[in-house]
Amino acid sequence: MTRSGTRLLVAGVGNIFLADDAFGPEVLRALERRPLRAEVRARDFGIRGLDLAYELLDGYDVTVLVDAAERGHPPGTLSLIEPELPGGPRATAPPEAHGMDPAKVLALAAHLGDGPLPRVLVLACEPQVRPRGDEDILPGISAPVADAVERAVDALHALVPELLADPMSSPRLSRPEESPNPSAAGLAARPARDVEDR
Repeated sequence: MTRSGTRLLVAGVGNIFLADDAFGPEVLRALERRPLRAEVRARDFGIRGLDLAYELLDGYDVTVLVDAAERGHPPGTLSLIEPELPGGPRATAPPEAHGMDPAKVLALAAHLGDGPLPRVLVLACEPQVRPRGDEDILPGISAPVADAVERAVDALHALVPELLADPMSSPRLSRPEESPNPSAAGLAARPARDVEDR
C-alpha cells in the first residue's frame, strides 16, 4: 500500500564517455523500456551536478541515486548504500563539470536549501574499468557492468514500491549474501553507509 503523497526521485549519475562511470545513465536508459510507477520521477542527470542539487530541493521524500562506485567488490556487484547527509548549510564549491561527485552534490544542495534534504540511497555498481586522470574519453562499459544494468532495473522495481509505502523503510536487495551485516565503509570520493550488497 502506497503512502499518500510520497515523492520519490530515481536519478542516474555518471559520465557516458568514461567507461563504467556510465552505469547510472545506462540504467536510466533501460528504465525507458521497463518504466517505474507513474508517480516516480526517473531522470538521467549525467554529469549535471548543479541540476541534481536543485532537484533534490524540490520536496522529495526519498531519492535513489544510481551510480558506479568502487567499494572493493567483484566488478558488477550491486550495493545499496545510505550516505551520511551533510549536517547543515555550509560553503562548498560547485560540482566539477566532468565528474559528478554525489557527496559534493549533496553538500551543495544542503548549502542551497533552507530545509532538510530528502533521504538518499545509492544503488551502486562496482566498476571494472575506470578512466585514469589523463583520459578524457573512454566509451563503452565493461561486460560485468553491462550485465548489472538489468539487475539494477530489477532491484529498482523491487525497492520503489517499498519506499513509496514507507520512505524510511530499510529495503534489501534480493541477494544479500556478500555483505549480510550492514556496516560503515569508506567510499573513495563517494558517501558510504552500507545497507546491502548484491
